[in-house]
Amino acid sequence: MADPKGFLTTGRETACSRPVAERLGDWNEVYVPGSLLPIISKQAGRCMDCGIPFCHNGCPLGNLIPEWNDFAYREDWSAASERLHATNNFPEFTGRLCPAPCESACVLGINQPAVTIKNVEVSIIDKAWDNGNVTPQPPERLSGKTAAVIGSGPAGLAAAQQLTRAGHTVVVYERADRIGGLLRYGIPEFKMEKVHINRRIEQMRAEGTKFRTGIEIGRDLSATDLRKRFDAVVIAAGATVSRDLPVPGRELRGIHFAMEYLPLANKVQEGDFVASPITAEGKHVVVIGGGDTGADCVGTAHRQGALSVTQLEIMPRPSEDRPAAQPWPTFPMLYKVTSAHEEGGERIYSVSTTHFEGDEDGNVQALHLVEVEFKDGKLEQKPGTERVLPAQLVTLAMGFTGTDQANGLVSQFGLELDERGNVARDAAYTTNVDGVFVAGDAGRGQSLIVWAIAEGRSAARGVDRYLTGTSALPYPVKPTDRSLMV
Repeated sequence: MADPKGFLTTGRETACSRPVAERLGDWNEVYVPGSLLPIISKQAGRCMDCGIPFCHNGCPLGNLIPEWNDFAYREDWSAASERLHATNNFPEFTGRLCPAPCESACVLGINQPAVTIKNVEVSIIDKAWDNGNVTPQPPERLSGKTAAVIGSGPAGLAAAQQLTRAGHTVVVYERADRIGGLLRYGIPEFKMEKVHINRRIEQMRAEGTKFRTGIEIGRDLSATDLRKRFDAVVIAAGATVSRDLPVPGRELRGIHFAMEYLPLANKVQEGDFVASPITAEGKHVVVIGGGDTGADCVGTAHRQGALSVTQLEIMPRPSEDRPAAQPWPTFPMLYKVTSAHEEGGERIYSVSTTHFEGDEDGNVQALHLVEVEFKDGKLEQKPGTERVLPAQLVTLAMGFTGTDQANGLVSQFGLELDERGNVARDAAYTTNVDGVFVAGDAGRGQSLIVWAIAEGRSAARGVDRYLTGTSALPYPVKPTDRSLMV
């Protein structure tokens, strides 16, 4: 145990955010650089090294949290990095983007603020990069086997790195012009600067992983040709089909899916555009959807100079305290104030959009909504609660419904789908097609980055066993294990 009295003598402290006025003037990460270093050792010392570390159960990766907390407390950053990487390929991603179900499961959290596990994690990996402790790990010998990975999000990258390190020749195919999937073109720069992706890609290249961008499997390269070239295929294409809102006026200009809006803002940061083709500048913006993607749209609109930003959510406002129906150590649905919400705007709960109103040129100019409530388990409109919001830009951030089937990927491989419309797989992440595996949102449905990495690592083990008959790669979680579902 790092500090036997740490949880009694040290209060919870988290990373400091830059002033709102300052961060709205740029696209850099919102936190004050280096603000964690003076406090993180003591924060790690709050870990109680529990006899049964429930934080392990809260983390799909099975991160060795008490172990690297101990090393961080002692400021042994090299050992902390080794323990962190033992279960997680990309802790700088999860340390910035994961909602930290591990903290919800922290034993200290029963009656005190939980250990700042996420902050400790990101401090360890940032220190590791600064100290040169993150280096390529090429395999000692090659297996002579080949594997293709479709998709370069966190699941695809994790699977590719594990398979490369196991000695297989791996090629990652990405339909976008840059590697990273939604990490690159879905996560705004202010949540994670893309330097973190770029240096991981360089590490993977040095290990032997090959990357092919601008190639969409099913369109640019058929499934048949891909299977001829490779001994195994991992489908990690994500769940990229956005949920639509089929109400009158949906066809008006100025209404966009979040994944049409956010990538363009990222492309500005990449230098592809001087200004985004879809911008909130000088407009009243309405974001439909109360989740993290919606919050990303809110923060992006603020930085683009929106006149106003309103975020709508059909469900009631969550509680600020853990609901009785979601007891420790489960992941509770709580009211969250993200960095984007700190920057302004309004959130409206328990409302549903009835229709959009356009101007004479076919551009959206207003959104009509009505309050809703649950009656007999169903959402019903409340008469007399209709209202109108000005809206010259509307983003739909209501989640995703599954893997893109329009490009022929599913049909060309002959893949079976489960009852939820995801690619079906067994406990080894194998699809109904021999030699074809699936990992991440494509098989799981829309989920968290930590699940994507865990599934990528698990699928890599299944591929390794398929190619060689055995595998020493870890197996974080089976797809049929719902006990850790978030």
